[in-house]
Amino acid sequence: MGLRDYLRVARRHWWLLVGSLLIALGVALVVNIRTTPVYAARVTFFFTAPMAEAAELYPASMFSSGRLATYAELLASDEIAVPLANGSGIALTPEEIGERLTAETIADTVLMEVTVEDTDRPRALLLAQRLGVLFKDTVEKLEAEPGKGSAVRVEIVDGPRLEKDLVAPRELNNYALAVMAGLIVGGGSAVLREVSDTTVRSAESLRTLTATQVLARVPEDDTAPTSAGPFVSASASARTEALRQVRTMLQTVAAGTSLKTLAVTSAVPREGRSATVCSLALLFAETGQRVLVVDAELRRPRLARFLGLDGQVGLSGVLGGTATLDQAVQPWGVGLWLLAGGHPPHNPSELLSSPRMTEVVDEVRRRFDVVLFDCPPLLPVTDGEVVAARADGTLLVVRSRRTTNAQVEGAVRALHAVNATLLGCVLNMVPRRDPDAAPSFDEYTAPRQERRRWWGRMSLEVAS
Repeated sequence: MGLRDYLRVARRHWWLLVGSLLIALGVALVVNIRTTPVYAARVTFFFTAPMAEAAELYPASMFSSGRLATYAELLASDEIAVPLANGSGIALTPEEIGERLTAETIADTVLMEVTVEDTDRPRALLLAQRLGVLFKDTVEKLEAEPGKGSAVRVEIVDGPRLEKDLVAPRELNNYALAVMAGLIVGGGSAVLREVSDTTVRSAESLRTLTATQVLARVPEDDTAPTSAGPFVSASASARTEALRQVRTMLQTVAAGTSLKTLAVTSAVPREGRSATVCSLALLFAETGQRVLVVDAELRRPRLARFLGLDGQVGLSGVLGGTATLDQAVQPWGVGLWLLAGGHPPHNPSELLSSPRMTEVVDEVRRRFDVVLFDCPPLLPVTDGEVVAARADGTLLVVRSRRTTNAQVEGAVRALHAVNATLLGCVLNMVPRRDPDAAPSFDEYTAPRQERRRWWGRMSLEVAS
């Protein structure tokens, strides 16, 4: 994956990044609130060894620096902790005092910095002040030689003083770590989701899977009916405009070949196939052509119910010989007719593959300019393959972010197995914020005043 791919993944899964970031910041906030503040006071000691001559300077310095580690360990001993614990205003045990003291020797020097940490700010400073005096006296007493005094001299060169910043919690550090962790977790989750997601998400991937052209990317339309009606969008909508592109592409194909019957199918149910058929029928009728919609879904016929027409007599009756084509075809709008599915038969595949079905297809081809077959999905049953084999061309509807790659490949194999002509695909129900949803439609069709750029408005305001 290149940089553009990662940016596309981040844009597509922005909610994962934002969610992880908010959760991490929330955890950091809770940690900062619930953590008891810890204050620090520091004091720095300087160690020297008395010398009689200048030649003893280097050995004396080596003597002192070699003992710094010993002096650091001395801080946790009872020689220091017990007297501090017995002091007034401390109220701590020797063990608790030892846990609060840390020493750090500065490299290549004879300096040692001692830090006292405590949840009580005044007590931290008080411990550091008493430690400065007690530690100096203890070291010099332990290093004293009989009749000569102490071999080591201890001086306080810095402190005792309180640090301005808290030892804990370090709020800014916690928030910075939270941002980093949130971005890492969110980015990793987005990439993992993208890699593991096998659904069709782009027109490019659909074109690769089917080895055919993608006629249009049809965006979602929240204003279209969802439970009743023909699922037809408004004329001035992005979805209708995308379907007009499908109509134009099909008309271009029809100009060079004999294309009058079109089978519209999908790999699995709930891909928006019937809505696409109804919308395409209206768009073809707008050009002045006589259009017939055939509900070839004999197992679950529903177009008659969606369109408010009688569904008792339909294709199943015509194929079974109980009705004629004239009796079954019903008008629906100007230049539109519907051949409903009729009563569900017990042998739909056999009826659709019968010689009578071939006769019906030939007859409607003669009587109408465009015939659209709403076919069953290809993978659950074979009915769609049978109808597609008799049509002049087939249109495969694929739902964005739902149909998997394997389902699309299986549908294409099923069409090729019956020598059906796959004219192209429609990437359906593309989210409006997706790059494949043709976002420029709303900007292009908006009124001129709304499309004016912000810098244009600024220049008008300045001029006025």
